[in-house]
Amino acid sequence: MPSSAASEHSAQGAEGRTRNEVARLLLEQGPLSAAAVAEQLGISATAVRRHLDALVADNEARTRQAPRRGRRGRGRPAKLFLLTEQGRARFGHAYDDLAVSAIRFLAEHAGEQAVKAFAERRVAALVGPYREAVTRHADAESRAEALAGALSREGYAASTRKVATPGSTAATHGAQLCQHHCPVAHVAAEFPQLCEAETEAFAELLGTHVQRLATIARGDAACTTHVPADPVGSEGRRRHPPPSADSAEEHQDIDSATPNGGTTA
Repeated sequence: MPSSAASEHSAQGAEGRTRNEVARLLLEQGPLSAAAVAEQLGISATAVRRHLDALVADNEARTRQAPRRGRRGRGRPAKLFLLTEQGRARFGHAYDDLAVSAIRFLAEHAGEQAVKAFAERRVAALVGPYREAVTRHADAESRAEALAGALSREGYAASTRKVATPGSTAATHGAQLCQHHCPVAHVAAEFPQLCEAETEAFAELLGTHVQRLATIARGDAACTTHVPADPVGSEGRRRHPPPSADSAEEHQDIDSATPNGGTTA
């Protein structure tokens, strides 16, 4: 006899497969009514509505009223279900491959400088709307927290945490800016210019020298950027060098417990 835990796991797997079948039918034939989905899949309308409601709750599907054809009796108008863009993402897409192909073409026909210019323009458009919100803070650590909030709104699930720079005192603590998700990691793995332009933009916004310690594009758990508390200047950087990549990996384990988009003091 299977254990209760095994039975529960099996039931959850069946639920997931059925929900995927419902979503695929909406992808291929939507918009559809719950009754039409139930008929095509050969399952009860009650079960179908449960899956459709879950897809709507997860923003993977939305509803709209069915068009009226002829006279309709009393009662609520028929409701049709169709997938959202988030729901379509369940089945994958080729956006990353298309982006890589486009940048390869740019590099081949316009040169590496054109790729660099593209990367710089992209990150400028990303952080530009948040420039005032970030730069109004006086110190680098506060700016890093504001930048983390801005990046989270753009889908990077960013957070900050204070860290002690090797050999420093409590007064010279710095911060680490961690991006737990990167929407362009697949592209950046082939074109590191995207990461380089991002790092340069962060330094300019934060008003201090920063250093990338880890990136998702290189296979790390998060993109980690060290932000020193000292003002920019070679003397300050020489006194308090940024922590090593090994130190960044240790902090990634701690950051993974931070809710996405949150910042920590």
